[in-house]
Amino acid sequence: MEYCKDHIKADCEQLLSRFQQMESVRFEMFLAIWKEMKFESIFFGKMESKLSRLFSREVLATAYAYLLPPYTFQIRVGAIYLLYGLYQCQLCTPREKIRVALKDWEVIMKFQQEAVNAHHFDVAYILRKLISQKAFYFTAMPTSLVFNVKRTNISRTLCEEFLERASRPQEVVSMDMLEELANIHQHYEQVKASSSESTSSQPDPSISLIHKDLVPRLHSTVLDFYKWQRNQGSGNQEEGQYEDGGEGTSNKHESSQRAKLLASIKSKSYAQVVEAPKARRHRQVERDESGPAQETSHHKRVKSLKQRTSHLTQDLVKEEATRMWCLSQLEAEDTTKEKKKQTFKW
Repeated sequence: MEYCKDHIKADCEQLLSRFQQMESVRFEMFLAIWKEMKFESIFFGKMESKLSRLFSREVLATAYAYLLPPYTFQIRVGAIYLLYGLYQCQLCTPREKIRVALKDWEVIMKFQQEAVNAHHFDVAYILRKLISQKAFYFTAMPTSLVFNVKRTNISRTLCEEFLERASRPQEVVSMDMLEELANIHQHYEQVKASSSESTSSQPDPSISLIHKDLVPRLHSTVLDFYKWQRNQGSGNQEEGQYEDGGEGTSNKHESSQRAKLLASIKSKSYAQVVEAPKARRHRQVERDESGPAQETSHHKRVKSLKQRTSHLTQDLVKEEATRMWCLSQLEAEDTTKEKKKQTFKW
């Protein structure tokens, strides 16, 4: 199913992007987009039963990736709705389950609690509906592992449009915190004025260690950061829309041509045979055109357990045979000796 991964991801991102533009987490909004895109027809292709099950597994795994951080709350809500719709619409019998690693289950439960605290009860209902239908398949690892099989680790590319922006400054510097800081600052100024030796109401400027306008400056700094963050997000969206135009397509075409040129140069450079010096001419490198199929044939095959332990069993069989022959030989000698027994003569 490697050939359809990119197409599945593109369809899921398009659906979640349209849901993000609604600026709502209600299920009826998601359902309207689902019906408009006719997303249930993703399973309508004619495939064999085995391929259909593999395809359903791939679709569910792609949608599940958007349920975990670092995506925003709205995108994660859309991922819950998307998993619910895909699980109900799949044509496999029995239905293919959603693979969930144990380390991610705590994150999902925390996300459910956040939805309940924010009174988004439709999110909690959909998630509990999936749990009651036993739609989750709990595993130790996010992906299945196979012994002695080498796989290329493809790094997960995150959609920057769906990522949660840094909101830590706004959380730390809240209005309650600013009010408390203003009270502390006022009390500090009063204590400093009372401890000053001067009789005037103004404190001694030589012991002034902090800014007088600390609270307003801190508040304005946080506001400036928030405005800059919003402007940067809108600027990135405008750049993306601009690149989708004619000039954007021409730039993409030029970059693809440049990438193809670099790939051809690399292939030519690696295909050239390095000429060995005269002293090592007998060990000159030959050009390998067979490809990776013949490289695997040169690997040393590991002997089986029977081949590695056959010499031990053969020795045991030989020893047993030898012992049996020796015992029979001794018994034969004893019988011959008894027959030739001589009486003692006085």
